[in-house]
Amino acid sequence: MTDPANDSSERLRCSVGARGEQLAGTAAVDAAYLLVEHPGPWGRKALAESGLPEHVRTGLAEAADEAGVRVQLIRRHGRTPSTEAFRVFLGHAAPGAAWLETTVLEVADDLLDLDLDGLAEGRSAGLEPVEHQLLLVCTNGRRDACCAEFGRPVATALSATHPQETWETTHLGGHRFAGAMLALPHGISYGRLDVDSAARVARATLAGELVPELMRGRTAYAPAVQAAEIALLGRLGERRVEGLELVEVSPPAQATSTPATTSSVVFRHARDGDTQVHRVLVTETPGTPVRTSCADAASKPTRRFRIEIGRS
Repeated sequence: MTDPANDSSERLRCSVGARGEQLAGTAAVDAAYLLVEHPGPWGRKALAESGLPEHVRTGLAEAADEAGVRVQLIRRHGRTPSTEAFRVFLGHAAPGAAWLETTVLEVADDLLDLDLDGLAEGRSAGLEPVEHQLLLVCTNGRRDACCAEFGRPVATALSATHPQETWETTHLGGHRFAGAMLALPHGISYGRLDVDSAARVARATLAGELVPELMRGRTAYAPAVQAAEIALLGRLGERRVEGLELVEVSPPAQATSTPATTSSVVFRHARDGDTQVHRVLVTETPGTPVRTSCADAASKPTRRFRIEIGRS
């Protein structure tokens, strides 16, 4: 089988073709995460094609889907565990209440004993608390060539400077935004990273800060809310990871003569003893279709967000 990361017969790169697409509002929407250490090889469908026993793959996928938990395979860059035991992380990215826990499991069947329903509801499993951030870099070249071509150099560099925090991971959604990174436990998704910008994001993340201009969004939020938060962060010059508190989101209203929808998103911002409330109107319209994967033969729809920021 040809590795798409090394295949020179087709040089389309979805991340190049999608450079005109807005970055804000493109993060996958997930709040609950299960990270499973699995050194590989990773297939296009990472969990389904992993080396885990079939009943574990199937059972875990069904349980995670039913509970609403995102499963990611992870591995250390360039390292292969010497034992069958493997590490797992459970995390919940609720704004203002994000947490991350970990343990080492001895056998794959132990994955089926994890309380994924509780995880989805934000309940601690009572495992070892993780006090540091995780930097997850998508490097799954079997899923998309851009993830390997742009993600692996980022993973290599971050592993050298932040070895405890950095893990390679499988598909994060939106490989056309490679290099793609997810920061946990807060669930902050970044895109279009290179080695230099990834280093900047890593430094900010470990300091409890954001880099709004490189954010795809906070994964606990719907796309329109992601776009609203990023725009307001930029307007206010706010960088704290919990600098904005989401107060209210009104249901999208359908425009009468266009396919556009408008949402009203309200945030509270407190700084230096001053608290202000900001209302952000987000109008979503169809964007220019793009080839969302290097392997796609046809373009797919995208969305654009027009932002209006006011005071409530």
